[in-house]
Amino acid sequence: MKRIGLLSDTHGTLLPRVVAFFDSCDEIWHAGDIGNMKTLEKLELYKPVIAVFGNIDDTKVRSACSETAIFKCEDLLVAMIHIGGYPGRYTQQSRKLIFENRPGLFISGHSHILKVIYDKQHELLHINPGAAGTSGIHQVITAVRFVVEKKQIKDLEILELKRKSQV
Repeated sequence: MKRIGLLSDTHGTLLPRVVAFFDSCDEIWHAGDIGNMKTLEKLELYKPVIAVFGNIDDTKVRSACSETAIFKCEDLLVAMIHIGGYPGRYTQQSRKLIFENRPGLFISGHSHILKVIYDKQHELLHINPGAAGTSGIHQVITAVRFVVEKKQIKDLEILELKRKSQV
């Protein structure tokens, strides 16, 4: 069993309440738009991190992270990319990633909109954790934590913070 903290779109801001939300987690996964190496390094000092780069990330972040990540957590195959779309509206690159790897969990960021959707067609759970930073169009800062046990995803919890109160 592993406890996972999931976030995206920090854009260089790592809020203490978001970090505290991950206290009980074993790993942190970041779905891109990290913002800078300082943010990534802070996360890595805190917990083991799996991260992909996003469209705003500079060459330093891009050299430290890949564009996509395919990995196993317990017995669950996970695919992660920053710009991925969502069920019924996946990007072409995401469709290829899903078709070639058949993950049980597909993670993307970019939209700044929290979504948790079961994709019946591809038999996977799609999670977009929304945006954990203070830059962008979103009004609510969000992050997600959950448990992976064998192939099962359970105990999903969502952190929501009013953005205006965090700036």
